[in-house]
Amino acid sequence: MIRQLYDAGHRYFGENYVQEFVSKAPQLPQDIRWHFIGHLQSNKVKPLLAAVPNLHMVEGVDNEKIANHLDRAVSSLGRDPLKILVQVNTSGEESKSGIDPSRCVELAKHVKLACPHLIFSGLMTIGMKDYSSTPENFKVALVNCKLEVCKAIDIPTEQFELSMGMSGDFEQAIEMGSTSVRIGSTIFGPREYPNKKTNQ
Repeated sequence: MIRQLYDAGHRYFGENYVQEFVSKAPQLPQDIRWHFIGHLQSNKVKPLLAAVPNLHMVEGVDNEKIANHLDRAVSSLGRDPLKILVQVNTSGEESKSGIDPSRCVELAKHVKLACPHLIFSGLMTIGMKDYSSTPENFKVALVNCKLEVCKAIDIPTEQFELSMGMSGDFEQAIEMGSTSVRIGSTIFGPREYPNKKTNQ
């Protein structure tokens, strides 16, 4: 299916499992602009960046430690600066990765000022447990974070990326300012998550 979409002209694809990613990406065209989506463990950073030279963006930086690991890995591998989105936990669920909205400015500043090999590009949030939707109040929280970050580090709002919205709510997310939606289950069908039952 990825090959069919590629042949139709699509170039942006996402993956959220490192092991699958590093085996899949090298078998596909190198002009694909891959996004890694979600929480990334520190010990997976360098293997991921080494195996996927066309990794375009990491959507899931949720603490200074992982930002520093990414920055060092990009430098040591001699890669061009890597775009990143800070992941915000807009639902308040402890099981979710992402930084508390009250700290999004702090982390954005750290990436912009202390990580010269990373390009802070915006914010993202993950949907509900069924991986399909994000309630409106969660989207409002992310939009508010965007405004705070833009003001704090002087980024024009039109250059700011906002990744929110999935297969169940992408239209509403776009109306609220999302610049990137994740609609894999709509295109590819329900996915079997490791150790999880798909709730679709």
